[in-house]
Amino acid sequence: MKGFDFDFLKVSPTDIVDIILVALLIYYVYTLIRNTLAVNLLVGMFIITVFYWIVKALHMELLTAIIDKFMSVGIIALIVIFHPEIRRFLLLIGKNAFLQKNKAWWGYLFGRKEIERNNLTRIKPIIDACKSMKKTRTGALMVFVKFYDEQFFANSCELVDAKISKRLLESIFQKNSPLHDGAVVISENKIKSASCILPLTDNDQLPSQFGLRHRAGIGVSETTDAVAVIISEETGEISYAKQGRVRMNVSFGELEKLLNKDF
Repeated sequence: MKGFDFDFLKVSPTDIVDIILVALLIYYVYTLIRNTLAVNLLVGMFIITVFYWIVKALHMELLTAIIDKFMSVGIIALIVIFHPEIRRFLLLIGKNAFLQKNKAWWGYLFGRKEIERNNLTRIKPIIDACKSMKKTRTGALMVFVKFYDEQFFANSCELVDAKISKRLLESIFQKNSPLHDGAVVISENKIKSASCILPLTDNDQLPSQFGLRHRAGIGVSETTDAVAVIISEETGEISYAKQGRVRMNVSFGELEKLLNKDF
């Protein structure tokens, strides 16, 4: 009787490095598509693939031929569908963000309270500006993005690239300011740009009181990993948009927790 061959269990140092690199690649791809519509697209593609295996096993020739034609252009379809995510991935590499994110990851493990305290310090000017604008019923739209895509925002924004401050945010959204129309984009702890024109949502189930400001905030959260804080000019009510969904009448305590989690 022959024994089992366990040669396949032998792991060389090269194999370990290979596994680690693949794991890192999967992790960073996940961080790019997390909280975006790309996740739903991947789930849809997975369902189509499973369905293809089933109809092929059942010898359903017509359906198999149709899905086979669809899957034959899979690579091109992936490039087209995930074009924004691919651009962000290349941008991530170009800016050496891997090292920065690793530092943040280690800091999260060994200095979580310190990071949370620093993050709340950065968020405070935003909360203070929201309190002031809610009181005066100043309409505002602030968009928070993890990776600032210059090509996406360059055509419709005025570059600011300034430190976040309560007074600056209030000045931008003042009714007499030339930059008050449109959105402010915040990334990397800076106000990157102002007066940004954003794509509107196609969702026709939104409340009737939602104007262009709300629809733009929801629209950008549908197509990117951004979150949006919207202050109504009519009521002063604060809304929070993420993944195409909107939370209305958000309190300042809730806003602080949400930004601390997502920003």
